[in-house]
Amino acid sequence: MIRINLLAEGKKPVVTKKKQTTEGGLKAILQSENFAFYVLMGVTALGLLVVGGRYGLLENRISTLAEEVQTFQKEVDELAPIIKEVEEFKAKKVELERKVQVINRLKANQRGPVRIMDYVSRALPELLWLNRLQVGSQSITISGEAFNTNAVANFMENLDRFPEFREPVLRDTSQKGSIYTFTLSLNYDFSSEVEEPAAAG
Repeated sequence: MIRINLLAEGKKPVVTKKKQTTEGGLKAILQSENFAFYVLMGVTALGLLVVGGRYGLLENRISTLAEEVQTFQKEVDELAPIIKEVEEFKAKKVELERKVQVINRLKANQRGPVRIMDYVSRALPELLWLNRLQVGSQSITISGEAFNTNAVANFMENLDRFPEFREPVLRDTSQKGSIYTFTLSLNYDFSSEVEEPAAAG
């Protein structure tokens, strides 16, 4: 009688087939035509991870900057009334300075002719009298008569002693008999007396 071990013969091909599958799986993948695709997919996934991480960092930075901007804007809004008050104060200061200058100019214009008349009268020597006194914005023209030229020279010298007056200039002189007729001009400046109170204010 012949016995055939079918069980043993049936297991042997199964073990051999399993061994071939385990050893050849990696080679099959490496030799597969889709290996480049798998590598590309891996690199792409890695790139996406890097880009995603970078995007997350940028989002975090943008959020931080936005919070800082909100904080600064809040501070600006809180300081806005104070800034407005400062600007209004500056405008009022400029307006007040302008008014002070106008007032000082008016005072100078009011005081100037009085001072000029006082100085001229104090500078008059003997044997000389005035016929005409013309006052401009910065100049004075004086016409008069004298008994001799020394009186005219003394008059000019006396005018030159006042610091507000500039050196007089003799414009014209003539003689009619024993009377000498003269015309002289000089500049004046009272601004130094006006500027000092303005600076103190």
